[in-house]
Amino acid sequence: MVVGQTASATVAITNTGPVSVEVTQVSVAGQSFALGGASAFPITLPSQSTYNVTVSFSPLATGTASGQLTIGSNSGKETLIIGLTGTGTTAPPPVALSSLSCASPSLTGAGTDSCTVTLNEAAATGGFAVSLSSSNSLVTVPATVTVATGANSGSFSATVGSFSSTQTVTLTANAGDVALSFALQLSANSPALGADATSIAFGNVDLNTPATQSITLSSTGGVPVTVSAATVVGAGFTLSGATLPLTLSSNQTVTLNVQFDPTTAGPATGTLTIVSTSLANPITAISLSGTGITAGNYEVNLSWNAPVSSPDVVAGYNVYRSPDGASQYQQLNSTVLTQTSYSDQTVQSGQSYDYIVESVDASGLASAPSNAVSATIP
Repeated sequence: MVVGQTASATVAITNTGPVSVEVTQVSVAGQSFALGGASAFPITLPSQSTYNVTVSFSPLATGTASGQLTIGSNSGKETLIIGLTGTGTTAPPPVALSSLSCASPSLTGAGTDSCTVTLNEAAATGGFAVSLSSSNSLVTVPATVTVATGANSGSFSATVGSFSSTQTVTLTANAGDVALSFALQLSANSPALGADATSIAFGNVDLNTPATQSITLSSTGGVPVTVSAATVVGAGFTLSGATLPLTLSSNQTVTLNVQFDPTTAGPATGTLTIVSTSLANPITAISLSGTGITAGNYEVNLSWNAPVSSPDVVAGYNVYRSPDGASQYQQLNSTVLTQTSYSDQTVQSGQSYDYIVESVDASGLASAPSNAVSATIP
């Protein structure tokens, strides 16, 4: 029982015998316990009748208290003693607002933030209402949020409109004499350009047979971005697609086509350079690569990593090839390779091959074979 408050209990005195009994005395002993509603004694209790006595408990301090109720009568058992116990407790603190928070303390551009008010205790019946406000009309919140009965928190949304400058908006929650605030940092959008690739690899392309791949540019900053120019350097590479300059609105995309039309056999490299108003990357460079080959002539280029550790010094490598699915491998190199790459130029169109590599030490002892890789020739 809370200190300063009173609880009562009823004790029923019943005469279970065949004749009347005289109750001569009823008394209470013990601090914080008291007797209430009793008549003057003695009283006569007829057979099979009951007399109720009320005992109250009003703790003066926290902790356990004990006492006793004494009942005297002219029955065979003249005195009855009943033990009394009770515990004094402190009153729970009143329900009050304890915190205000939002999922994102900072936002870039317009959007919505999920926020929460928290109480120190569960809300009582009927719920607990908290008033809300924003220091700037740019961010809107509901006028109130109600924490449901039995709950400790309630949620609401803070909606951020469009803005052009970085700023801080303060959200405030009020309940009773408690006012809490939360600072929401707003960062303005800035032009940004994204590309769906950082490089374009054409692989083997027949001479004088153009191959085309595309790259997609997008406005990712939440505000428009202008692509002012796009240029390509590198033998055999050309650019087509959109007419520039071009302004992309938020989330808008544009596709540029890069063509590789080799006129001479061998590897070629180039660069696609894109110039825009993006603050983070005003110049975007996309690397280009491809190999011109004579129509119908193919090669398989292999590369591997040197062993990380070996009990013997690696002197070189041997490369083996087997027709796809066959069990017999044929060594391709006539002398031990010192580099970690090999170009097989003896493949045939329409065939498939498996390749393995073995390292060799100075005495010519070979290691276990590497994993096998497969190649299919067009």
